[in-house]
Amino acid sequence: MSQQMGRREMVAAAMAVPRSVLGGRGVAAPSDKLVIAGVGVGGVGQSYLKGCASEKIAVLCDVDLNYAAKTFATYPAAKVYQDYRVMLEKEKGIDAVVIGTPDHTHAQIALAALELGKHVYCAKPMTRTVVEARKLKEMAAEKKLATQMSVQTCGSDDSLTTVEWVRAGAVGRVQRVDVWNDRPLWPQDLARPKEQVPVPSGLNWDLWLGNAPKRPYHPLYHPFNFRGWVDFGTGALGDMGCHTLHVIALALELGAPISVEASRSLVKVFAESGQGDLSWTRSRTARHAETFPHASMVTWRFRKAGGVLPVTWYDGGLKPPKPEGWERSKPLPDSGILFHGEKGVLWSGFTGRPRMLGEREFAAPPKTLKRTEEHYQEWITAAKGGPAGACEFGFGAYLTELTLLGAVAQRTGRYLDWDSAAMKFPGDEEATAMLRG
Repeated sequence: MSQQMGRREMVAAAMAVPRSVLGGRGVAAPSDKLVIAGVGVGGVGQSYLKGCASEKIAVLCDVDLNYAAKTFATYPAAKVYQDYRVMLEKEKGIDAVVIGTPDHTHAQIALAALELGKHVYCAKPMTRTVVEARKLKEMAAEKKLATQMSVQTCGSDDSLTTVEWVRAGAVGRVQRVDVWNDRPLWPQDLARPKEQVPVPSGLNWDLWLGNAPKRPYHPLYHPFNFRGWVDFGTGALGDMGCHTLHVIALALELGAPISVEASRSLVKVFAESGQGDLSWTRSRTARHAETFPHASMVTWRFRKAGGVLPVTWYDGGLKPPKPEGWERSKPLPDSGILFHGEKGVLWSGFTGRPRMLGEREFAAPPKTLKRTEEHYQEWITAAKGGPAGACEFGFGAYLTELTLLGAVAQRTGRYLDWDSAAMKFPGDEEATAMLRG
């Protein structure tokens, strides 16, 4: 970035604040615009680029030219590539890279960009494996570049209000936490498709696969359903865990868990007979190891003052029991968090003000945590020498690791002790191997 910014300074010296005033390697002057490249711009990458509209969107890259055509048309002056490696080799002038690809390619693209001194914005979860998450965290710290993971509510007023309430003792000592979400919105617990389907025009399937094991193209993988497949995604938990667990992690300053376990729900499969009767079968284990289960419960346990704190995640339509103080005739919403404490239960719906259940009142504490008014601008400001974003890769890697530990538990269906320092599940070599792939 510094070399290219030097070139722009010579062109617009009268308009730019001298870099010596701002200080810092690769720091842009306020009057400069970041030169941004987007990789994976046909899906969520579109919205990421819109969030960076104040800057110069100069380069676009997507393995599926037809799927990304709408984004290409939005930025007609941008150069277009299919292979991010070619893009990084040729486009020396880019300052930052925005990554909106499937989970399994996040790490390889982000690492390559950081190595070249580019600031990085990346879709959540940052990586598909724990090993990748730690490596990406280390490189981001080493390079001292601006990073951000796409947890848009990480610094929002609603989220941080919940954090402040819990820290101020709204429920006293927290005894357990329930968190749930309505994902997956895509098919899971599937067998690998057998039919041969032609690769759509404009799609480079080998580039889409990246470092993943080779397999023929099928629409059950791309463009949306990759999330449910172990080789490409991280399931419902990987998709939404970072969006929800950050509130709990900040409120309780969790640190690393001491164990994680998962139970996969009974899968009911209804089949209509020739007479119109319905019958169903059930399974206590995932029927297809290549995809995540239909629904599951995941519990992490953390060592805290006063004992062990369990945090339980529910997905696939599963929800915790209604707590005391919740209206009996009113169902729990599709997503939310319940903090159960000695003094009562606190409800948070991610948006809106948290509330105490029952008749107990709580005086809102002062707002002491820094709010983020604009998630994308926060990253852009960091790239220009400002403070790090709320979900920079240090915190982002922690959230990613937490969700990925849960994903391993979902795949094994077992109770797993966790040794964070050694990065292994003691006594379980199979689960430990899943930290790498």
